[in-house]
Amino acid sequence: MEIGRVILVAFTLVLVSGVVKSFEFTEKDLASEESLWDLYERWRSHHTVSRDLTEKQKRFNVFKENVKHIHKVNRMDKPYKLKLNKFGDMTSHEFRDTYGGSKVKHYRMLRGSREATGFMHERTGALPPSVDWRKKGAVTGVKDQGKCGSCWAFSTVVGVEGINQLKTNQLVSLSEQELVDCDRTSDNQGCNGGLMENALEFIKQNGGITAEGMYPYRARDGTCDASKMNSPVVKIDGHENVPVNDENALMKAVANQPVSVAIDAGGSNMQFYSEGVYNGDCGTELDHGVAIVGYGSALDGTKYWIVKNSWGPEWGEQGYIRMQRGVDAEEGLCGIAMEASYPIKLTSDNPKAAPLKDEL
Repeated sequence: MEIGRVILVAFTLVLVSGVVKSFEFTEKDLASEESLWDLYERWRSHHTVSRDLTEKQKRFNVFKENVKHIHKVNRMDKPYKLKLNKFGDMTSHEFRDTYGGSKVKHYRMLRGSREATGFMHERTGALPPSVDWRKKGAVTGVKDQGKCGSCWAFSTVVGVEGINQLKTNQLVSLSEQELVDCDRTSDNQGCNGGLMENALEFIKQNGGITAEGMYPYRARDGTCDASKMNSPVVKIDGHENVPVNDENALMKAVANQPVSVAIDAGGSNMQFYSEGVYNGDCGTELDHGVAIVGYGSALDGTKYWIVKNSWGPEWGEQGYIRMQRGVDAEEGLCGIAMEASYPIKLTSDNPKAAPLKDEL
């Protein structure tokens, strides 16, 4: 049984490696309109992108500008690199609307100022120089939200999966789709966005959240399946908000558990991020929910957050981005310290034994 499991894991990793292999291009591909068109056709084939003739011409124009931008940035002396990924023929505006559709700032304005909560990690003493909850078995594999503004649900679930593993020693992949379909009691609106702290409150009030295997993700709004919602496998006792605009407080929280955060994910550099410590231009127009699962420092001393995204394993560093930590702005890079929260789970007690472990 163990040998079979090892073989399965190895085979899966091979498949993942194939998926995340980047689509490369060279100077020759940029030499002429003809070579760029050939590059576009190869890119479409690689990503199985279908376009009619009229749409192809429009998309080629977008693709061409994106390729030039990637090439230009990669020739600069930046601590991060870009790559041509599956978002290659989307404008930055389309990308923001589609994959940054959480509209965190919008829903924050509707809901008003953040609720003042306790901060149980305030007294955390000497912090370790680095933390990586992936290495502690508290983080499931990278997921893909698809063309649905449900990143708030993915961000929330990372936190709940993490604290549940820390309390029970079981890593259970939980259902984002349940939140998309059923968490309509607050400002959360499925594929039209929402707030992570609302989702955490929903999970508490509902008596928990079910497993992903029970209520799988569909990347679209659906009718709440009450029978699945009423079969929770993990419960929490509440949540707390990290003090706003305080990276030191955020570091204390992350030293204890994975934390849900929001960022401004607009802009072409974030769209095509490939590797390295990201310090690109971005504002505080919070539009995307992600989760911090650790922190550390690069060889040159640059401090960073380890951020789990929900754009699939092909994007970034196998689905992750390292974002610069300890910047001059109090709100952190891209507003990462503005909207942080985490679930509270006081005991290992759950509604029932969780049967579906994330083996990877």
